Amino acid sequence: MARQAKARTVVVPMKCGQTTEEKLEIDVGQIKCSSDGAIGEADLVFECTGAESCVQAGNYATKPGGRLMLVGMGVPVQTLPISAAALGEVDICGVFRYANTYQDGVALVSGKKGGVPSLETLVTHRFRGLENATEAFRMAGRTMDDAGNSVIKVVIEMVGGEERDKP
Repeated sequence: MARQAKARTVVVPMKCGQTTEEKLEIDVGQIKCSSDGAIGEADLVFECTGAESCVQAGNYATKPGGRLMLVGMGVPVQTLPISAAALGEVDICGVFRYANTYQDGVALVSGKKGGVPSLETLVTHRFRGLENATEAFRMAGRTMDDAGNSVIKVVIEMVGGEERDKP
Protein backbone atom coordinates (compact mmCIF):
# COMPACT_ATOMS: atom_id res chain seq x y z
CA MET A 1 0.00 0.00 0.00
CA ALA A 2 2.82 2.42 0.84
CA ARG A 3 4.49 1.70 -2.50
CA GLN A 4 1.23 2.44 -4.31
CA ALA A 5 1.16 5.81 -2.53
CA LYS A 6 4.71 6.39 -3.87
CA ALA A 7 6.47 6.35 -0.49
CA ARG A 8 10.24 6.46 -0.81
CA THR A 9 10.88 4.29 2.20
CA VAL A 10 8.81 1.60 3.86
CA VAL A 11 9.83 0.35 7.29
CA VAL A 12 8.32 -2.82 8.67
CA PRO A 13 9.08 -4.32 12.09
CA MET A 14 9.72 -8.01 11.65
CA LYS A 15 9.09 -8.99 15.26
CA CYS A 16 6.40 -8.30 17.85
CA GLY A 17 7.26 -9.23 21.42
CA GLN A 18 4.79 -10.22 24.12
CA THR A 19 6.83 -9.37 27.23
CA THR A 20 8.62 -6.09 27.94
CA GLU A 21 11.97 -7.79 27.41
CA GLU A 22 10.90 -9.21 24.04
CA LYS A 23 9.48 -5.85 22.95
CA LEU A 24 12.78 -4.12 23.69
CA GLU A 25 14.75 -6.68 21.64
CA ILE A 26 13.75 -5.04 18.35
CA ASP A 27 16.82 -3.57 16.73
CA VAL A 28 17.94 -2.17 13.41
CA GLY A 29 18.70 -5.67 12.12
CA GLN A 30 15.03 -6.60 12.48
CA ILE A 31 13.74 -3.70 10.39
CA LYS A 32 13.61 -4.07 6.62
CA CYS A 33 13.55 -1.16 4.21
CA SER A 34 12.05 -1.42 0.73
CA SER A 35 14.10 1.31 -0.88
CA ASP A 36 17.77 2.07 -1.32
CA GLY A 37 17.65 4.38 1.71
CA ALA A 38 19.52 3.14 4.74
CA ILE A 39 17.84 2.32 8.03
CA GLY A 40 17.93 5.26 10.41
CA GLU A 41 18.18 7.80 7.59
CA ALA A 42 14.63 9.13 7.39
CA ASP A 43 14.32 12.85 8.17
CA LEU A 44 10.68 12.48 9.09
CA VAL A 45 8.71 9.34 9.99
CA PHE A 46 4.92 9.26 10.26
CA GLU A 47 3.85 6.34 12.44
CA CYS A 48 0.14 5.94 11.76
CA THR A 49 -0.82 2.63 13.38
CA GLY A 50 -0.19 3.26 17.06
CA ALA A 51 1.05 -0.34 17.34
CA GLU A 52 3.90 -0.58 19.80
CA SER A 53 6.26 -2.45 17.48
CA CYS A 54 5.64 0.13 14.74
CA VAL A 55 6.37 3.03 17.10
CA GLN A 56 9.63 1.30 18.03
CA ALA A 57 10.48 0.73 14.36
CA GLY A 58 9.73 4.37 13.60
CA ASN A 59 12.14 5.39 16.35
CA TYR A 60 14.95 3.33 14.82
CA ALA A 61 14.11 4.44 11.27
CA THR A 62 14.49 8.13 12.11
CA LYS A 63 17.92 9.64 11.50
CA PRO A 64 19.74 11.56 14.24
CA GLY A 65 18.15 14.97 14.57
CA GLY A 66 15.04 13.78 12.70
CA ARG A 67 11.42 13.81 13.76
CA LEU A 68 9.09 10.92 14.60
CA MET A 69 5.42 11.88 14.26
CA LEU A 70 3.05 9.68 16.26
CA VAL A 71 -0.26 9.88 14.43
CA GLY A 72 -1.83 6.51 15.29
CA MET A 73 -3.57 5.97 18.58
CA GLY A 74 -2.37 2.81 20.29
CA VAL A 75 -2.60 1.56 23.84
CA PRO A 76 -2.09 4.23 26.53
CA VAL A 77 1.14 2.74 27.89
CA GLN A 78 3.85 1.47 25.53
CA THR A 79 7.45 0.30 25.81
CA LEU A 80 9.71 2.65 23.88
CA PRO A 81 13.53 2.46 23.80
CA ILE A 82 13.82 6.11 24.79
CA SER A 83 17.64 5.98 25.02
CA ALA A 84 17.83 5.41 21.25
CA ALA A 85 15.69 8.50 20.67
CA ALA A 86 17.60 10.60 23.21
CA LEU A 87 21.04 9.60 21.93
CA GLY A 88 19.97 10.32 18.35
CA GLU A 89 18.27 13.57 19.37
CA VAL A 90 15.09 12.38 17.66
CA ASP A 91 12.12 14.67 18.26
CA ILE A 92 9.01 12.64 19.07
CA CYS A 93 5.81 14.57 18.37
CA GLY A 94 2.27 13.44 18.97
CA VAL A 95 -0.50 14.52 16.63
CA PHE A 96 -4.16 14.05 17.45
CA ARG A 97 -6.53 15.95 15.23
CA TYR A 98 -9.65 14.60 13.64
CA ALA A 99 -11.64 17.86 13.40
CA ASN A 100 -12.83 18.72 9.88
CA THR A 101 -11.14 15.68 8.34
CA TYR A 102 -14.08 13.38 7.67
CA GLN A 103 -15.16 14.92 4.37
CA ASP A 104 -11.66 14.58 2.91
CA GLY A 105 -11.36 11.06 4.31
CA VAL A 106 -14.62 9.95 2.73
CA ALA A 107 -13.53 11.47 -0.60
CA LEU A 108 -10.19 9.64 -0.44
CA VAL A 109 -11.72 6.26 0.41
CA SER A 110 -14.49 6.59 -2.19
CA GLY A 111 -11.94 7.27 -4.93
CA LYS A 112 -13.07 10.83 -5.61
CA LYS A 113 -9.50 11.96 -4.98
CA GLY A 114 -6.97 10.07 -7.10
CA GLY A 115 -3.81 8.29 -6.08
CA VAL A 116 -5.12 6.51 -3.00
CA PRO A 117 -4.49 2.76 -2.83
CA SER A 118 -7.21 0.30 -1.90
CA LEU A 119 -7.83 0.17 1.83
CA GLU A 120 -9.09 -3.40 1.42
CA THR A 121 -5.48 -4.61 1.73
CA LEU A 122 -5.50 -3.55 5.40
CA VAL A 123 -8.16 -6.15 6.27
CA THR A 124 -6.27 -9.11 7.68
CA HIS A 125 -9.08 -11.11 9.31
CA ARG A 126 -12.77 -11.61 8.46
CA PHE A 127 -15.53 -13.16 10.55
CA ARG A 128 -18.96 -14.00 9.16
CA GLY A 129 -22.11 -13.08 11.10
CA LEU A 130 -22.78 -11.59 14.53
CA GLU A 131 -22.51 -15.02 16.14
CA ASN A 132 -18.74 -14.70 15.60
CA ALA A 133 -18.49 -11.15 16.99
CA THR A 134 -16.92 -12.24 20.28
CA GLU A 135 -14.16 -14.09 18.46
CA ALA A 136 -13.68 -11.12 16.09
CA PHE A 137 -13.29 -8.67 18.98
CA ARG A 138 -10.81 -10.98 20.71
CA MET A 139 -8.78 -11.11 17.49
CA ALA A 140 -8.92 -7.31 17.13
CA GLY A 141 -7.36 -7.00 20.59
CA ARG A 142 -4.28 -8.98 19.52
CA THR A 143 -1.23 -7.96 17.53
CA MET A 144 -0.67 -11.44 16.04
CA ASP A 145 -2.90 -14.43 15.37
CA ASP A 146 -2.09 -18.04 16.30
CA ALA A 147 -0.31 -18.54 12.96
CA GLY A 148 2.02 -15.60 13.63
CA ASN A 149 0.34 -13.24 11.15
CA SER A 150 -0.12 -9.57 12.01
CA VAL A 151 -3.60 -8.44 13.01
CA ILE A 152 -4.25 -5.05 11.45
CA LYS A 153 -7.96 -4.76 10.68
CA VAL A 154 -10.70 -7.20 11.65
CA VAL A 155 -14.06 -7.13 9.84
CA ILE A 156 -17.36 -8.75 10.78
CA GLU A 157 -19.26 -9.52 7.58
CA MET A 158 -22.99 -9.33 8.02
CA VAL A 159 -25.10 -12.20 6.73
CA GLY A 160 -27.14 -11.28 3.62
CA GLY A 161 -30.94 -10.91 3.59
CA GLU A 162 -31.51 -14.23 1.85
CA GLU A 163 -30.03 -16.08 4.80
CA ARG A 164 -32.02 -14.01 7.34
CA ASP A 165 -35.29 -15.08 5.71
CA LYS A 166 -34.59 -18.80 6.20
CA PRO A 167 -36.49 -20.43 9.11
